[in-house]
Amino acid sequence: MKRSHRHRSERLATLVQETVATALATALKDPRIGFVTITGVQVTADGQHATVRFSVLGSEEDKGRALEGLEHARGFLRSYLADHLELRITPELHFELDRGLEHARRIDALLDQLRDDGEPA
Repeated sequence: MKRSHRHRSERLATLVQETVATALATALKDPRIGFVTITGVQVTADGQHATVRFSVLGSEEDKGRALEGLEHARGFLRSYLADHLELRITPELHFELDRGLEHARRIDALLDQLRDDGEPA
């Protein structure tokens, strides 16, 4: 990918992330979406698709409900993007649960356990 296309995709991803986060905080009232944090967005080079990664504090059930709520709000969120960003093409939104924070916490817990186990009694 050419450098200018990559930079455009990165700028668009940042705008989409900020705008979706604002929509979730101010315009969307679906209780399933509770405490969703948008952790990143990746936009295709042609700007037609955006993968929105998100995290949710809570149980697996809470995470499933949040994904369901986001999928249900897909059309609203795309319209919100179209209304708030001046784009020739408004990307189709795809949602993906980001488990990075969970993995980091698990690794920290394992490291803590190893440190505790390694200390003399």
